[in-house]
Amino acid sequence: MLDPSSSEEESDEIVEEESKEVLAPATGARLSPSRTSESSGGLQPSSRSSSVRPSSPSPSVVSEKEKEELERLQKEEEERKRKLQLYVFVMRCIAYPFNAKQPTDMARRQQKISKQQLQTIKDRFQAFLNGETQIVADEAFINAVQSYFEVFLKSDRVSRMVQSGGCSANDSREVFKKHIEKRVRSLPEIDGLSKETVLSSWMAKFDAIYRGEEDPRKQQARMTASAASELILSKEQLYEMFQQILGIKKFEHQLLYNACQLDNPDEQAAQIRRELDGRLQMADQIAKERKFPKFVSKEMENMYIEELKSSVNLLMANLESMPVSKGGSEFKLQKLKRGHNTSIIDMGEENENQLSKSDVVLAFNLEVVIMEVQGLKSLAPNRIVYCTMEVEGGEKLQTDQAEASKPMWGTQGDFTTTHPLPAVKVKLFTESTGVLALEDKELGRVVLHPTPNSPKQPEFHKMAVSKNCPDHDLKIKLAVRMDKPQNMKHCGYLWVIGKNVWKRWKKRFFVLVQVSQYTFAMCSYREKKAEPQELLQLDGYTVDYTDPQPGLEGGRAFFNAVKEGDTVIFASDDEQDRILWVQAMYRATGQSHKPVPPTQVQKLNAKGGNVPQLDAPISQFYADRAQKHGMDEFISSNPCNFDHATLFEMLQRLTLDHRLNDSYSCLGWFSPGQVFVLDEYCARYGVRGCHRHLCYLGDLLERAENGAMVDPTLLHYSFAFCASHVHGNRPDGIGTVTVDEKERFEEIKERLRLLLENQITHFRYCFPFGRPEGALKATLSLLERGLMKDIVTPVPQEEVKAVIRKCLEKAALVNYTRLSEYAKIEENQKDSENVGRLVTPAKKLEDTIHLAELVIEVLQQNEEHHAEGKEAFAWWSDLMVEHAETFLSLFAVDMDAALEMQPPDTWDSFPLFQLLNDVLRSDYNLCNGQFHKHLQDLFAPLVVRYVDLMESSIAQSIHRGFERESWEPVKSLTSNLPNMNLPNMNLPKVPNLPVNLPQMPSFSAPSWMAAIYDADNGSGTSEDLFWKLDALQTFIRDLHWPEEEFAKHLEQRLKLMASDMIESCVKRTRIAFEVKLQKTSRSTDFRVPQSICTMFNVMVDAKSQSTKLCSMELGQEHQYHSKIDELIEETVKEMITLLVAKFVTILEGVLAKLSRYDEGTLFSSFLSFTVKAASKYVDVPKPGMDLADAYVTFVRHSQDVLRDKVNGEMYIERLFDQWYTSTMNVLCTWLTDRMDLQLHIYQLKTLIRIVKKTYRDFRLQGVLDSTLNSKTYETVRNRLTVEEATASVSEGGGLQGITMKDSDEEEDED
Repeated sequence: MLDPSSSEEESDEIVEEESKEVLAPATGARLSPSRTSESSGGLQPSSRSSSVRPSSPSPSVVSEKEKEELERLQKEEEERKRKLQLYVFVMRCIAYPFNAKQPTDMARRQQKISKQQLQTIKDRFQAFLNGETQIVADEAFINAVQSYFEVFLKSDRVSRMVQSGGCSANDSREVFKKHIEKRVRSLPEIDGLSKETVLSSWMAKFDAIYRGEEDPRKQQARMTASAASELILSKEQLYEMFQQILGIKKFEHQLLYNACQLDNPDEQAAQIRRELDGRLQMADQIAKERKFPKFVSKEMENMYIEELKSSVNLLMANLESMPVSKGGSEFKLQKLKRGHNTSIIDMGEENENQLSKSDVVLAFNLEVVIMEVQGLKSLAPNRIVYCTMEVEGGEKLQTDQAEASKPMWGTQGDFTTTHPLPAVKVKLFTESTGVLALEDKELGRVVLHPTPNSPKQPEFHKMAVSKNCPDHDLKIKLAVRMDKPQNMKHCGYLWVIGKNVWKRWKKRFFVLVQVSQYTFAMCSYREKKAEPQELLQLDGYTVDYTDPQPGLEGGRAFFNAVKEGDTVIFASDDEQDRILWVQAMYRATGQSHKPVPPTQVQKLNAKGGNVPQLDAPISQFYADRAQKHGMDEFISSNPCNFDHATLFEMLQRLTLDHRLNDSYSCLGWFSPGQVFVLDEYCARYGVRGCHRHLCYLGDLLERAENGAMVDPTLLHYSFAFCASHVHGNRPDGIGTVTVDEKERFEEIKERLRLLLENQITHFRYCFPFGRPEGALKATLSLLERGLMKDIVTPVPQEEVKAVIRKCLEKAALVNYTRLSEYAKIEENQKDSENVGRLVTPAKKLEDTIHLAELVIEVLQQNEEHHAEGKEAFAWWSDLMVEHAETFLSLFAVDMDAALEMQPPDTWDSFPLFQLLNDVLRSDYNLCNGQFHKHLQDLFAPLVVRYVDLMESSIAQSIHRGFERESWEPVKSLTSNLPNMNLPNMNLPKVPNLPVNLPQMPSFSAPSWMAAIYDADNGSGTSEDLFWKLDALQTFIRDLHWPEEEFAKHLEQRLKLMASDMIESCVKRTRIAFEVKLQKTSRSTDFRVPQSICTMFNVMVDAKSQSTKLCSMELGQEHQYHSKIDELIEETVKEMITLLVAKFVTILEGVLAKLSRYDEGTLFSSFLSFTVKAASKYVDVPKPGMDLADAYVTFVRHSQDVLRDKVNGEMYIERLFDQWYTSTMNVLCTWLTDRMDLQLHIYQLKTLIRIVKKTYRDFRLQGVLDSTLNSKTYETVRNRLTVEEATASVSEGGGLQGITMKDSDEEEDED
């Protein structure tokens, strides 16, 4: 690297920046890498470094440590040199790209979420849930955020995704959006508020929570800047990026940048031409020496040479299509473009492409600025003067007029010419004052011959004075600027002599012209000529410095251009001009040999001579500095001598590491700038595409195996490329395949298969919540591609299905194992104080229910987030169903164990059944599946046993209840029952009955009881019966038994049970009714007891409950309902008959008392005499009215009680109809029996009162007129009317105003 003596110069010449960053090494071998020098202050020789260590008891150990340390340092130094060399190649790719461009169509990567950011986000959402933010939200949104926080943000799978670098802000937003869409859709419709509005509002609130207190404008500006850097990078940004990637220091970059002349497009284009020429020579050498890589087929060796040459030809074509100078005009000779490429490859056709003079066309822009004139003394101060300017062969321009006392202008004239040595004429005129003068007077002129190398600043030039001008010392200040055209690479005066051209040693003006990327010519020009006088096409020439040639006078610094059979000698007037000419011609010839100036050779031979070369150009100064710092070997190294496959592998690996550690969730995708540099490197230095993608796949697989998240689509692209290459099915034709590529591909293919199977097995953790989007689908597609034996033959679907099925079987075990471990951790956290105690059956069941909730959550997440696989395979859903069944079968083992621990005849496990069944029955795929049937088989005996016990319990409660029944009305049953707080989940309500059965579960009245039993109803026994039957049926119905046949059987059994129980209740009530009536009074003192009304209400309730409890939906199963209905109707009918019979008995008792007054009886005569005798002395009460009033009171009271206490309106109406009819029948019969007798006045008055009041009261109770005005009533009415008329005639005022006419309706009641 460095010569040891170079360290002595360094302190004098190194710039300040460098002195801060690097320490002078003692020798090149001991130069430390940058990271080591910063910590140790530069490495010392090994002997010196060992002396500062404390002495070790064993010298051999010390020497061993020194050896290891030395080896480590050597490795680090070699690594540093490799990176510097690699950086040189990368710099050249960035400086002058001619193959690749930065892609603009790549998907923009999202900002990555780090661990710290995830914690910050969690804190922000927790603050919102705690009400510590100003964000206003409704309960539905808060619940959604709570669920998102618990399920997503606190998930260990999200933490793992953040750790893998695959979690972006967009992922968390999309998961929340998906999370709330179902919630919003299930909300009730609100007029004027669409669901989309709610969604957008919720998302805006989510963004506000996520962003926290940050200013959104700052964040947007930051995002915009980062997004721009993610798209297109400038050269400076690319340099800086790869300095970071390769660990290159800034001062090293500056040294290399300047020494490589990266800002000089001509030098870079020349470097490329030399590289391509070297690659062609290398291809010829390989073909000559037969040193081929090992190919899978011997026939590929010749194809390999063709590949090498065609790749170089493509690069040459790309270079040829570049502008002559980057950023300048795109001047090139189209007719030479195609032909010249062939001339480089086939030198035999060289003479066919000789340049002619007309092919070389130059165009120059001149700026002539006239500043002022000095020495103008002979003219009067007020005389007008002006100047003209022209380029020979062009138009003439004139300045403004000025007074002779102040001849200043500053006027600029712009000209265009094709002459490399134009003649610029400037003349000074004064206006003629003579009357006859036709032209203005010329005072002086100057003729200049500028070149592009001429000074650009204004200078005074002596003017040639005209004869008539007395001022002989005229000077004019001019600035002439001649621009250098893009295709002119250098120009100036040289002495030259050649064999075929320029045969005489003479000083000529030369221009080095680039006609195209591969065609350069040395052209000599004369003044005022557009075409060159002679030209030399530089193809095949080699330029180099040479010693002065004896016999050639003129010129001080010599160099020559040599070709087989021709030598052209050039000489310049100074050393710097020679170096510039040689550098320019060196770029043009494309030669591999790099000329070294004699001054540099002398300096190297002098070993540190400190004599500065003042005539050397700045590029030489940079080259010297680079050499002094040990960079020369990297700059001057021939790229063709390097193993670019290995170098590129290193570059790509380091670039990938840098990319995975930046702030973007890249998933392995390079940034556009990185893709651009890697593409350019591969094309320029001939890295095989298959090797590139194999290395890339290897690197990506290594990262993925270590937990990083890699986009399977990216793996798919590279794998498809390598597969098509190895199997010989490339789109661009069959290419050569090395044995190494094939073996490496097979190795990577196997690694990829294992990785993909592992990812599918752990799909919940590799693709949590379906993120990254589409990754699972891409993984499945890639696995199918990886299973293909070649690129054409598709793999049988059954084979793919078998592999994925096996993965999903493992996935079920993985998921359930992790889930159960998570559940155990949760339980341990809750019950930390109970550690060490025995697990009770109840605790085991509680844990199993919690585990079932987690299992359901996993199944729902799989369906929601991992269903995208069916887009890749139609049968993915079937496999996911199998996976779910396997997953549930694992849970079934724990569930069975928990249920076996439960004591017999306990019902606490029903909530577990309902929880699982509600989910399974609503899932089309899992309904009546393997696990679902197992669940039914497990619980069916339990349900049957439960129903058996309930049936026995209800039967006993009926028997015992009616034995002790008081027939008092029941108020509201629910007012005396305790409330039970149920959990949030929909658990079944298991009825509890007050009988001595083993371990009957606790139960409270359901919430619907209050609404139904809100009034005075039947007896306690009947209410209890109906409630229990309804609760039992509701419970069984809420089980939603999935198997139709068993569900139908359960329903049928419960309906039959209800029918039997209600029948028993009705019959017992009927018997009690009859017994109760028999015990009551038969006189008008009789009052309808409350128990009679309660029994009627039992019938009413039985009627209404039987409709619900005994009827089935199936048409043929109505027999239970119709049977019990008939029984109830018959029983009610009998009860009404019995009650009416009771009422009739009372009426008959009243009529029996009236019978005493029958005409002709002893008691009647005696009673009449007594009343008449007594009425003379005292006011005798009206006979019979108190009897009538007592009966009327009895009737009215009974009507009121029945109307008020009995709930069945229909039954009351039937009762009243039958009662009224029976009453009239009894009265009619009694009157008929006395058809031949005249009614006693007292009989008549009593009957009139009873009939009229009965008629009126029953009409008020709603008895229909058709019933009221029956024939019986008419018969009674007519008889009483006739009797009333007879009595009026015979008795006079004996009726005391009592009449059958309607006028007495206003009579006051007693």
